Amino acid sequence: MFCPLAVPRSNPGAIRSVAVQTGDTGSAPGPRVRRRDRHGRGLRGRLVPPGVPLYRSRAQQFDDLVLDAVARLEPRWETELSGVEFAVQEVPDEDELTDEPGSVPLARVVPGSPDSSDPARPASAARIVLYRRPLMARADDEDELGELVFDVVVEELAQVLGLDPETIDPGYSEPD
Repeated sequence: MFCPLAVPRSNPGAIRSVAVQTGDTGSAPGPRVRRRDRHGRGLRGRLVPPGVPLYRSRAQQFDDLVLDAVARLEPRWETELSGVEFAVQEVPDEDELTDEPGSVPLARVVPGSPDSSDPARPASAARIVLYRRPLMARADDEDELGELVFDVVVEELAQVLGLDPETIDPGYSEPD
């Protein structure tokens, strides 16, 4: 296709510029790379690269807090912790809620079954389930949330082992 560009009439001896396009280039045009969205607001997608801590979601950050709390107890209670599983759930199930206003559980213990003689119910470890949203609602900042998660893990582990929380963590103090 031949597409002439306008030639200024004031200079008839000027070099004429043309743009030539042929329909048979042999390859299909590649996908257009968009640098901006169609409204000119900038790049789409995440603003933080995957290696940066801000990249992690709130749920993943909460999981890290639970693992940190368990790691704080591990040097002293490694043997006992090996028989306990830890899980995180968003909110308690409906059957776990009570009719008392303001009474939302922060965690629960699912007792394990040591008897493996029944093939329908194999042996399982005790499980401590922490509820992410109620715990996050009770904390004002990240540090307070970390301490609250640690205290709840200590309380639930004490319940599993049949001990006092002060025995699990000597620095534990009952909330006021």
